[in-house]
Amino acid sequence: MKTSNTLSRKYSMQREVILNILRSTKSHPTADWVYEQARRLIPGISLGTVYRNLKILKEDGVISELAFANTFCRYDGNAEPHYHFTCEKCKRVVDVEGMTESFNYLNESVSKNLDAKILKHRIEFYGICKDCKGGED
Repeated sequence: MKTSNTLSRKYSMQREVILNILRSTKSHPTADWVYEQARRLIPGISLGTVYRNLKILKEDGVISELAFANTFCRYDGNAEPHYHFTCEKCKRVVDVEGMTESFNYLNESVSKNLDAKILKHRIEFYGICKDCKGGED
């Protein structure tokens, strides 16, 4: 994973702040949430600056953008391959841990099936989280 010191673009204090905000949370925030957090540290920062820097960080492979149907994009400070679960009640997005072996298996299987070179894949899980489901099963 790239660090802020190895970004391919000119250093930006705003970009560094945005990256630190994303890496300090596991909540997969929206750009608006990142903007609100950044304003606490850089009062004059604009929403446009946040969006531009999120785009640069995504293009440089430092963060991931999670675009879900019919909702806002969310951002993940962890650009390493991993899966996500979205609760359909509270809309919380969480990382699915411990699935590393699945990446290799799926990539190899699809590659063989299609005779193609798989660069990456994305799988999303949807359901009701343990907090929202309470006692229902």
